[in-house]
Amino acid sequence: LRLDALQVMRTQELNRLEVARDAIRQGLVNHIEWLEKEIKSLTRSINNHMNNDPDLKDKQKLLDSVPGLGERTIAVLLSYYADSERFSSVKKAVAFAGLDPEQHESGSSVCRKAKMSKVGHTFIRKALYMPAMVTLHRTTWGKVFRQRLAAAGKPAKLIIGAMMRKLIHVALGVLKSGKPFDASLHLA
Repeated sequence: LRLDALQVMRTQELNRLEVARDAIRQGLVNHIEWLEKEIKSLTRSINNHMNNDPDLKDKQKLLDSVPGLGERTIAVLLSYYADSERFSSVKKAVAFAGLDPEQHESGSSVCRKAKMSKVGHTFIRKALYMPAMVTLHRTTWGKVFRQRLAAAGKPAKLIIGAMMRKLIHVALGVLKSGKPFDASLHLA
């Protein structure tokens, strides 16, 4: 969370720098330089922690086998899901991220479409959005998944949310089984 906060601050300061008056420009530049040093230091600390813990290192290698997941997303997933016993089911792990479907019904008069509940960690959803997009458009198993849902008439936003859920399923499956990702299991 701290790394994300620093990166958001850096982006804000870079945006301010574009329109800043000369009187405050140097202060912004100094702050941006400080933020970049802190980001590098924190990234190094995270990497050292994962490299020095044999269990985390093994889990990192397993998650790295999943196409679409990058270094930052793997770190986020490990921070929440490294303990495979934390959740008794994948359904609970998905709900923890707020990626579970929420039904909106009341008797026979109100029956709206289900939507993503978003009652969970925003940070996990934010971390999974771009990997879901990459997986859907750049990997074979993701393209098959996207085409199957699109053929069923599902809208693009729903497909992205479904892939975010699927990435949690896959990540937990890889972590629990101790076996690297096998795309052939997801092509059917």
